[in-house]
Amino acid sequence: MLSPIDIEVIRNALSAAAAEMDVTVWRTSRSTIVRELLDYSTAVFDADGWNLAQSARIPQHLNSMSAALRTLLEKFVVAEDWGPDDVVITNDPYCGGQHLPDIVAFRPVFHAGVRIAYVGTLCHHIDVGGLAAGSYAAKATEIFQEGLRIPPVKLIERGVRNEAVWSIIRQNIRKPDLLLGDLQSQIASLEVGRTALARLAARYGAEAMLEASKRILDMSEAAMRAAIAAMPDGTYAFTDQLDDDGIDLGKPIMLNIALTIAGETVTVDLSGCSPQVQGPTNATLASSNSAVMFALMSAALGGARGENFAMNAGCYRPITVIAPEGLVVNARAPAPVAHRVAITHRLLNAMYGALHQAVPERIPAAYYGCSYVTTFQTVRADEKRDVLVEIEIGGSGAAPAKDGVNAYSSGMHNNSNIPIEMIEAQMPLTITRYALLPGTGGDGQYRGGLGLVREWRVDSPRCFFTANMDRFFSQPYGLAGGEAASVGKLDLLRGTTTTPIPPKSDNIPLVAGDIVRLETSGGGGFGPATARPAAARAADRRMRYV
Repeated sequence: MLSPIDIEVIRNALSAAAAEMDVTVWRTSRSTIVRELLDYSTAVFDADGWNLAQSARIPQHLNSMSAALRTLLEKFVVAEDWGPDDVVITNDPYCGGQHLPDIVAFRPVFHAGVRIAYVGTLCHHIDVGGLAAGSYAAKATEIFQEGLRIPPVKLIERGVRNEAVWSIIRQNIRKPDLLLGDLQSQIASLEVGRTALARLAARYGAEAMLEASKRILDMSEAAMRAAIAAMPDGTYAFTDQLDDDGIDLGKPIMLNIALTIAGETVTVDLSGCSPQVQGPTNATLASSNSAVMFALMSAALGGARGENFAMNAGCYRPITVIAPEGLVVNARAPAPVAHRVAITHRLLNAMYGALHQAVPERIPAAYYGCSYVTTFQTVRADEKRDVLVEIEIGGSGAAPAKDGVNAYSSGMHNNSNIPIEMIEAQMPLTITRYALLPGTGGDGQYRGGLGLVREWRVDSPRCFFTANMDRFFSQPYGLAGGEAASVGKLDLLRGTTTTPIPPKSDNIPLVAGDIVRLETSGGGGFGPATARPAAARAADRRMRYV
């Protein structure tokens, strides 16, 4: 039997393996959305497909990758037929994926003929076809319009590339060299993870690895149960909403949740959420669960007092989610789901609103709660086409004892920004403005973080612009008397004319000299504004926060 020290050594080695896989993707990927925006994740799973260790990347991915692998094993791939040199991929949300731009890849790890683990990578690729460049079509009404659907398939079998699959992918996307380069990066990352686990297994043996996996998950479960038990029992309800789905304009999408804490368990009832919508603002249950789990794990960790609390699938065990099929949080095929992150961002805000009632000292006000997805497909004079996908952010919500952070990647994503110099060197676009927006954070005893403004000028003869955004009508809420934050704004500047752009738009034609200007939301305030100290208010004015 392994000692507690052995368990800790193995647990940290597994986390190090996931981090090493992370660095591999970062160093070898091709597209700006992966290499610079850092929209990817890596993780290690036990022999049954449960998340065991993960890198410090995207919560939206990490809390759903285990669901993807479990779905593959239960419905699509026979584990006994999945060899040590096979790589299985999919991007189909109804086969365990997230949305079509996210291709997830898994590989099993064996030692002495025994399967001891799986390693996995997920990358948001720059384009997988569909109605709009970037595969984020705002007006899609079924998943078939969103791009190439890849069923669970062996991209590599017995160490040999399945060239037919590679050819099908290449033929159906706008930037094949970038996507296939990023896909090769994922495969390299899997090999790095496999090698790291093989070294570990050579030291401890297969049986010890399986024992360690079980005990690591059990430890996280016990810590999670203890943290939940320390929260007051009760049912806590909260509602947040999205503007609309881009098709039924002005019809809000409601996220009504009821969170019940009972002893060391939590039940989250999402039955009151809106039915699935025509547009792509839907999510599968795996995506929605990722927001629920993230909210509860972060709230539980906020109350931890030094106990061992590794983030893995063991944390999910005390949590039950109720979400009938056919809701925006559990969409039924073939509903479009390109903008599923809008649902999960807002679901996280709703979860925090409910948890504030239970543990008010741990929960911040609402952050901007939206991925401001912008896509430019430029067309040069020689008809060469380039694609840029950017995901802008806003301000974080104020905490119970701290101002919110300005223009900070919060909640369900953990992205960076793409350097302006890189964009301008690679594409006929110029960034004419990039700055914080004063006054966009909610006022309060603690002020919400500021949103930002970004402007892109088109320098090519033609360009097509696609936007998939939210938070243009519903404001990020404040807490404990704090004020709500601003809403977003999107405009087209052409000559001396400024024209609003609908936040969910596909393939708007632009010409040289046009400027697209985006203003993002700030974060909500915490506590009454009258309680803000005079010195802090003076600093706000001096630094032009207000």
